[in-house]
Amino acid sequence: PPRGSGGRGGGGGSNCRVFVGNLPFKATWRDLKDHMRSAGNVVHCDIIPQPGTACGSKGCGIVEFSDPQAAKRAIRELSETMVLGRPIFVREDRED
Repeated sequence: PPRGSGGRGGGGGSNCRVFVGNLPFKATWRDLKDHMRSAGNVVHCDIIPQPGTACGSKGCGIVEFSDPQAAKRAIRELSETMVLGRPIFVREDRED
């Protein structure tokens, strides 16, 4: 069950963040941000690094939107869409 209603925090918070997987290793944070922008206002975008790999990428990233509705829209509408020729998956970010 949901924990209470309301509760305003500063910046987006975890319900505004999504995890994006199956990214091409050559994708940059700009590629990811440009792609995710169709769901809403992206306030932060990061590719998770993997030192020692050819492109330094782990093939996944975190995108933070300005509001939870945009994050939900991204999960609903951008899963299975293509980034540089690869189908990505989008889910809630479970990290804090």
